[in-house]
Amino acid sequence: MSQTSNISSVQKSAQPDIEDMRKMHVVVVGHVDHGKSTFVGRLLHDTDSLPNGKLDQVRKNCAAEGMEFEYAFLLDALLEEQEQNITIDTTRIFFRTTKRAYAIIDAPGHKEFLKNMVTGAASASAALLLIDANEGVMDQSRRHAFLLSLLGVKQLVVLVNKMDLIKHDQSTYEKIKVEYTAFLKSLGLTAVHFIPIAAKHGENVVQRSDKMSWWKGPTVAEALDNFKHEDDLTGLPLRMPVSDIYRFDHRRIIAGRVEAGAIRPGDELIFQPGGRRSTVRTFEDWPGPSREVAGTGDSANFSLSEQIFVERGQVAAHPNQQPRVGREFRARIFWLGKEPLQQNKTYRLRLLTQNVEAVIAKIEKITDASTLESIEATTVPRDTICEVIVRATRPIAFDLHSECAITGRFAIEDKGRINGGGIILDSISEKTSGEGKVTAAERTARAGHSPAVIWFTGLSGSGKSTIAELVERRLFDAGKKVFRVDGDDLRTALNRDLGFSSADRAESVRRASAVAGLFANAGHISLVTLIAPLAADRAKARAALANHAFIEVFVDAPLEVCESRDVKGLYAKARRGEIPEFTGISSPYEAPEAPEVHIRTDKLSTTQAVELVINALDKILESKAEDWEV
Repeated sequence: MSQTSNISSVQKSAQPDIEDMRKMHVVVVGHVDHGKSTFVGRLLHDTDSLPNGKLDQVRKNCAAEGMEFEYAFLLDALLEEQEQNITIDTTRIFFRTTKRAYAIIDAPGHKEFLKNMVTGAASASAALLLIDANEGVMDQSRRHAFLLSLLGVKQLVVLVNKMDLIKHDQSTYEKIKVEYTAFLKSLGLTAVHFIPIAAKHGENVVQRSDKMSWWKGPTVAEALDNFKHEDDLTGLPLRMPVSDIYRFDHRRIIAGRVEAGAIRPGDELIFQPGGRRSTVRTFEDWPGPSREVAGTGDSANFSLSEQIFVERGQVAAHPNQQPRVGREFRARIFWLGKEPLQQNKTYRLRLLTQNVEAVIAKIEKITDASTLESIEATTVPRDTICEVIVRATRPIAFDLHSECAITGRFAIEDKGRINGGGIILDSISEKTSGEGKVTAAERTARAGHSPAVIWFTGLSGSGKSTIAELVERRLFDAGKKVFRVDGDDLRTALNRDLGFSSADRAESVRRASAVAGLFANAGHISLVTLIAPLAADRAKARAALANHAFIEVFVDAPLEVCESRDVKGLYAKARRGEIPEFTGISSPYEAPEAPEVHIRTDKLSTTQAVELVINALDKILESKAEDWEV
């Protein structure tokens, strides 16, 4: 018996009845030993939301193992989990009261919370937070409250559980209420109710407790039914992060999930960062008829009336209600990494579908999650709250958390793992000239990448132009500013006056490097395809372009292979003496000794060759990104 099968059976059993009602999403949190699983199991049982026979099945399994039945085992069905008596997985559990349907987001640990926060799965209208009446407020109770503030949950009910262990004592309950209310206030949270319960016995869960007659407030079920659907963000400005772009026949279909607001055919959209605009032509739903509107929480797939470049990570909005765009903001972060959060270290920032490198430019203060005492520091230890200045390596689209919670929160990844989450408090205006000369840094910020020069050298027929064309296409489709400077094109235009002498070849290389430099100065990635047979000439080109990232790609193939590919018959003419000083026949080619990329086109496919070049470019652009200044 596994938890996966157990929970899926709950979903399957309840789904047909639940789908006729809009689900209220509720997140349940609590210290590992404060009875969260028991509470959820009891809630499912007392609302009659379990599939037929499930309770008997779990009772039999417990008897077979010689264990006392616990309602927690309805969720923690794995034998290993029963031994540990803790929940180890993240689940989404469906149940319903007589009023409406619910989906419980059950995330047992901090990291699961942060992962859900990134994907939006932790968006909830309300939260239930359990505190053990016998143990009182614990550090983890405080940390969970902070996480709820990260998630933007405003409707909170605190469940003071295990009241049976303190003989249903009201004074103990009141003490916990006073202490925790003060803590919540420091985070800007207010609990709607503090409900005393004994989940094991079902007291004040669905049925009222005769043993706590002093409690005049609602049961948990009644409190749930009084919650409002605050996860409905349809009335907010449109925010739809682009998750993918699909090509279908002649159409480009933009795909994403509407996180706030709504989209309709005919709406003008602006995609940030970037600022490109177009109008929604039609929804591309399949199968079935196209919709008239995609609201909050809906997946949207649509085509545009004008084909513009759109890429994953951009956020679609209406032009009159755009998100903020920038590289710097002030944030409050909850850090969970084993290694301390460090100032001036580069991390990976994930906000909706945006995934960029970012530096913690300044740690303004850290706050102890238990005492809320603030101190100045340059590193942030584990399980600590801090306020920082975050500087991304390129512009991103965001909102302040107070404006729109889901586009105002983010996660921080280090070495492939999510180690922290945060909310955006303020944006920081970036310095721009506003007038005068456009700077290289401004061009870099606008392009979203540093300029570079990729110089393809090799014999005629080695495959330089073929590979360069495919690299250009890859970069162009990825939204990069790219231009290819081809030797044959230069020969028919700028270099018409040049022959094939050593002096003329040197001048050809000089002019090609000058053209490539002009495009790089304009923020482009320049691709040069030129034989450039002499190492000295190529060295001069590299020196002339020293202000830009430079990648030399040696496209290498044996002479006989190059001759076999010669569709123009140039090698044959050279061997007959019709073309003087032809490289590889009557003129030497000096192979690069230490190129950044060496491609043997007689051994590698064009796809493999392109990947080598793209990987080399990605590495050098990542290193350059740290030097951006706007």
